[in-house]
Amino acid sequence: MSLRVYYEDTDAAGIVYYANYLKFAERGRTEMLRTLGFSHTGARAETGLVFAVRRCAVEYHTPARLDDLLTVETRLVRIAGATLALRQCVCRGDELLAALDVLVACVSPEGRPRRVPASLRDALINPSGSGSIKPAPAPLPPEYPPSGHSIVQKTP
Repeated sequence: MSLRVYYEDTDAAGIVYYANYLKFAERGRTEMLRTLGFSHTGARAETGLVFAVRRCAVEYHTPARLDDLLTVETRLVRIAGATLALRQCVCRGDELLAALDVLVACVSPEGRPRRVPASLRDALINPSGSGSIKPAPAPLPPEYPPSGHSIVQKTP
């Protein structure tokens, strides 16, 4: 997904305000769902379910600036019963500006966890013909990683 940095996204020095990367990532997740044939309003109308960010970690590498053209890449890392783990990258051309690890929970309107709908799970695991979706390199089993295991990568 591409987006342009506007004046409203920046501070007085013309640098993107740090919290706006969260907005950019939200747009990226929304467009990922659209590419798969889902929308937030459609999902809520059909299933009563919504998505909420449960956890988000951001690593800022270099700032975006006024008028930059950015891309947001969203990759599925793991899918579990009621959650999606996503890796999102905000880039300017080939330059990584910010990397976000996001855990999104599927919840009822009352905020109770609910299973990710089977149709969305299937589309995420096998996004055949879905254009710009960039899933994890190999198809993921329904519960990944297996219970009791975790994925950890430490960088110096």
